[in-house]
Amino acid sequence: MTKKEKAPKNRTIEIPDSERAGLEGRISQAEGNLVLSEITDKTFNNDFFDIVKFLPQKSVELLVIDPPYNLDKDFSGYKFKKMSDEKYQEYLESWFPKVVGLLKENGSLYICGDWRSTCAIYKTVKKHLIVRNRIVWQREKGRGAKKNWKNCSEDIWFATVSDDYYFDVEAVKMKRRVVAPYRENGKPKDWEETEKGNFRLTCPSNFWDDITVPYWSMSENTDHPAQKPEKLLAKLVLASCPAGGLVFDPFLGSGTTSVVAKKLGRRYCGVEVNREYCLISEKRLLLVEKDKRIQGYNDGYFWERNTLNFLKGK
Repeated sequence: MTKKEKAPKNRTIEIPDSERAGLEGRISQAEGNLVLSEITDKTFNNDFFDIVKFLPQKSVELLVIDPPYNLDKDFSGYKFKKMSDEKYQEYLESWFPKVVGLLKENGSLYICGDWRSTCAIYKTVKKHLIVRNRIVWQREKGRGAKKNWKNCSEDIWFATVSDDYYFDVEAVKMKRRVVAPYRENGKPKDWEETEKGNFRLTCPSNFWDDITVPYWSMSENTDHPAQKPEKLLAKLVLASCPAGGLVFDPFLGSGTTSVVAKKLGRRYCGVEVNREYCLISEKRLLLVEKDKRIQGYNDGYFWERNTLNFLKGK
């Protein structure tokens, strides 16, 4: 069967045969106990349930977990089958306590879910960590529903091991356009006036409506069916992992967590059972060496969706 030719503007990351051997050599596999130096800046092609016993305990500043949601889903041949809410919580409990053991005493965790799985996730996380917040982020694309509300949001639960944890609010502030600028004594109050418009720095809330889900014309896009945006991960990494700290993702997928950690000067480690996704992760990590930009994050700030195009006069 002839492979379909991509459209000229389609930037979806693929692995040509000419690159496979080089990328294969970059992938790691665990067969015994590992120390911190052996997991730093590595992509492991293992089943997390097999490798977790080899990983060094209390070595990670930040855990980012995007597990299979409780849905029938095909991850390029690795299928997850929907189960009852009770069985899904049992599934979470079978591995969650083990991954928590990787966190340092001042470590933090973010775990993703949708409306079906979020209750089970909360109950599981609460048993083992201190739940700090629930982030809701808006997925601006999705199919409509004739007999239900359109599903266009997902949850991220934020939790810590203790009350002593890292959180850098200054690193994750958003720059918003001011529609109705307020002045005090003739001067801008809590906003700045620029040639391109009026802007205000705001503290981040737990509702994010500025995220763009990767699509075919974006350079970060892959064929992974549940890829998270780099901008989304950048907020988590900057807020909860100090520079040089280690970010760990046990369900790495196409590598977004590791890619963002590398772009932002953090160390990374990811585990992914699908070999093809490991290859894509490694290709993306190589591309970081040429381009560290993150869509929607510029000059140290996160911007509202489409604001940067506005500043460029588009």
